[in-house]
Amino acid sequence: MIETALYLIPVELSDVGLDQVLPSGNIKIVSHIKHFIVENVRSARRFLKRCDRDIDIDSLTFAELNRHTHPEDIAPMLSPLENGEPVGVISEAGCPAIADPGADVVAIAQRKGLKVIPLVGPSSILMGLMASGFNGQSFAFVGYLPIDAAERARRLKEMEHRILHENQTQIFIETPYRNNALAAELCKLMPASIKLCIATDITGPSQSIVTRGVKQWAGHLPNLHKVPTIFLLYK
Repeated sequence: MIETALYLIPVELSDVGLDQVLPSGNIKIVSHIKHFIVENVRSARRFLKRCDRDIDIDSLTFAELNRHTHPEDIAPMLSPLENGEPVGVISEAGCPAIADPGADVVAIAQRKGLKVIPLVGPSSILMGLMASGFNGQSFAFVGYLPIDAAERARRLKEMEHRILHENQTQIFIETPYRNNALAAELCKLMPASIKLCIATDITGPSQSIVTRGVKQWAGHLPNLHKVPTIFLLYK
């Protein structure tokens, strides 16, 4: 058996064998959990079957937590945990609660004094930073940049200031179908003193993590259309 706790269960980032990115201990823990809070039930069920094909999926309970979930519906998802049963949190990819709605249920668990246990697994944000050559002592993940062009330009200017004056690495993502446009915009708007790391398909068969000056990227950008990508800026 396992401890009664809220387990944060990482999911692979790409189409690779689970044994390449997740410890065997995670699989053992998953097999003892009957209640799950998930971003998407369908993908969570597939993930659990990959973990252990003998898992009786129909005996498990799933509560869906995503951007459509009403705030008042989140706390009741912890009822099994409050009744002494372990609960697992599974996001679509990577680590739960990192750029993920799972953070909301973790916050409630902490307020209630319930035990929270994060499991080891891949995070595209941290893995991109690790391989970028940028400052890992001070960094900020800022999520998605504004869609409005003027607001986005202002945000990039703020990020440039933090890079140059606070020595802080800036990390962000974009909706995959807008990756190419954003990369081109970075090359156009950022000064030559700034470096850009483009990290794609992390842990996957076509993984690429390359750091160059923004002006070196100009005219030589890879095709990032619909490719999972993390962007990092530093000097």
